[in-house]
Amino acid sequence: MRVMIADDERPARSFLAAMLRSFEDVEIVGEGSNGSEAVELIEREKPDLALLDLQMPELDGLSVVRLLRKDATPLVAFVTAYDEYAVRAFELNAVDYLLKPVESARLRQTLNRAHERLEQADFRSKEASHLRAAAADYEASIQPDYLERIPVRERSEIILLPVHNIASVVADGELLHITTAINERYSINYRLKELETRLNPAKFTRLSRGTIVNIELISRVSPMPGGTFLVTLTNNQKLPASRLQSRILRDSLLSM
Repeated sequence: MRVMIADDERPARSFLAAMLRSFEDVEIVGEGSNGSEAVELIEREKPDLALLDLQMPELDGLSVVRLLRKDATPLVAFVTAYDEYAVRAFELNAVDYLLKPVESARLRQTLNRAHERLEQADFRSKEASHLRAAAADYEASIQPDYLERIPVRERSEIILLPVHNIASVVADGELLHITTAINERYSINYRLKELETRLNPAKFTRLSRGTIVNIELISRVSPMPGGTFLVTLTNNQKLPASRLQSRILRDSLLSM
């Protein structure tokens, strides 16, 4: 079985690697020290199983699986210090996990489960669905910290986009189109409602059902027929506000 490891702590990576080498049916195909390296390794090496640290900085384990294409998603076991919300979400969605410090017998169970799943048809697509459901359940169970950066794919690279540089986020079906303060444009696969819960409401506000903007980058608000507003941002982007959100803007931003 071809296995890769991703953990930002070198001792943890070395410990897992040494344990894996004690099993004759395992080949280690790569080790990543962060989430970006994990994505690159997975898509290049196409391992059967990825052991991902859940709490890596910048790009955590859940963000890694979100960035992977469905046809490139391996079997995944998250490695984590005890987290009751993660354990509950992973068990509910049949996603494997290992609690630190990892024990050899428990790792063997994970490898055995992976062997069984690899024999199933279309296991990559099934794994991708399970992982996304587990991520959604996990994030619904906790009160996450507000995002400081958003990982976005740009060709073969992953860019960590500072949230304070984001001017607007506009939904288009299953895609979110992000425009920055200097008119850079990116797209991510994420639900606007879920992203909104991860953004500081003191910094971002909705203009409509499908649009969120950075309050600090609003430069002009122009009244329109029907009691609505047209909002102009500092990057000269012009976005309409719904009637309801126009009323909220009037009460929250346009009064002293």
